[in-house]
Amino acid sequence: MHCAEHFLPNRRAFLSYSAGNLGGLALAHLLNQERASAAPLGSSSSPLALGTHHPARADAVISLFQHGGPSQMDLFDPKPELTKYDGKPYEGDLEIHFPGQKGNLLASPFKFEPRGESGIELSDLLPHTATIVDDLTLIRSVTTESVDHESALRLIHSGKFQAGYPTWGSWVTYGLGTVNQNLPAYVVLTDPGGMPVDSVRNWTAGWLPAAYQGTAFRPGATPVPNLATPAGITPGARARQLELLESLNKTHLRSYPNNTELAARINNFEIAARMQATVPEALDLSQETEATKAMYGLDNPATAEYGTRCLIARRLVERGVRFVQLFLAGQPWDTHSNNAATLKSLCARSDQPSAALVRDLKQRGLLDRTIVMWGGEFGRLPVSQGKDGRDHNRHANSLWLAGGGFKAGYCHGQTDDFSYKAVQDVVTVHDLHATLLHALGLDHKKLTYPHNGLPGSLTDIAITKAELEPRLLR
Repeated sequence: MHCAEHFLPNRRAFLSYSAGNLGGLALAHLLNQERASAAPLGSSSSPLALGTHHPARADAVISLFQHGGPSQMDLFDPKPELTKYDGKPYEGDLEIHFPGQKGNLLASPFKFEPRGESGIELSDLLPHTATIVDDLTLIRSVTTESVDHESALRLIHSGKFQAGYPTWGSWVTYGLGTVNQNLPAYVVLTDPGGMPVDSVRNWTAGWLPAAYQGTAFRPGATPVPNLATPAGITPGARARQLELLESLNKTHLRSYPNNTELAARINNFEIAARMQATVPEALDLSQETEATKAMYGLDNPATAEYGTRCLIARRLVERGVRFVQLFLAGQPWDTHSNNAATLKSLCARSDQPSAALVRDLKQRGLLDRTIVMWGGEFGRLPVSQGKDGRDHNRHANSLWLAGGGFKAGYCHGQTDDFSYKAVQDVVTVHDLHATLLHALGLDHKKLTYPHNGLPGSLTDIAITKAELEPRLLR
């Protein structure tokens, strides 16, 4: 292709003429480069990474996100007064999402007991989480600003109501960069049952460079579409094809230097070359012992699917992925009806794998440097909706954190007698984000990127995170 340097066709025309030969996802000429080795805590080989602002406690995150709003008073926040006044009218004002369906106070049908040496009370729906309670920071006083799913999801992920803002996974990746050049820095493990509510906006890079968005790994035999070289094409031919495509892409980029989508695509082509070998290896669970598989529940149909993704998350972090996020199809924790039965089913699916992930990270020496977070976008109300349902509640929510410098066996915050409103040590979404970034060595006030002529950030406000760090972090 010596003529390429003298004659460069229109990029669209070239792709139209050559699509049949180039096939699926392009791979760069880096096919023969060796796998990059993992870097020390806080280091990065990403040219756009900022680096840490202060010593980091952690350098990776696994987010087990629970779409729909888990019921805190049935899982994490025991309320004897709610049991005492079960069936009685709630005396006071409630913010109701569906006012016409408001019922009386609804006690939890599940028993709470002190667990572990810390004595933190948990529901009997969480027998496996109970075994790791001494490794957790349980926050019972999280609040948010929205009672609608989509806007609450955007708040918990991006700190903003509106769509199109960078998610905190993208901010972490922007701040810390990548460790392993052969894998994406930010991986999303989607549910085989379908996409979550708000779809890809849950892991968008917004107006950050597109290279920082989450890369979704789909369930099944082909987690990354078009990764494999088409049959019948030799490695040498493939390399020459892709060298030409890379040259064309970079020539096009010089004409549009501010096109971050194109820059990200070129970067993804290069990563894809190395991913051909590393992704199948990272997802190959045959390398795991039978004991490890059983710990995650892979031998049980109820837990096998979620357990598989939790185990893959550990393998990805082990290989240098910065941020891994697990999502559920739809919003299964949205228990407007059949609250008790739905919670039983969801906990039967997720409790064992979630606890196994923490236990496995700990026994491999990875928990200290990895933050594991379990939680949803808001909580539920103490009154019934219909016969046995619970409406949305933005005033009280529970979530737990493990590893990454967070205190072990610690319970933070308190709600009122009915778990309607956080009343002590309240944690806003911005507080949570700032504290998570701090544990990763990032200052939320300094982690900025220009947006509409101003320094945009995850939190955008001066918050009193200094009150949270000594309480939540070791």
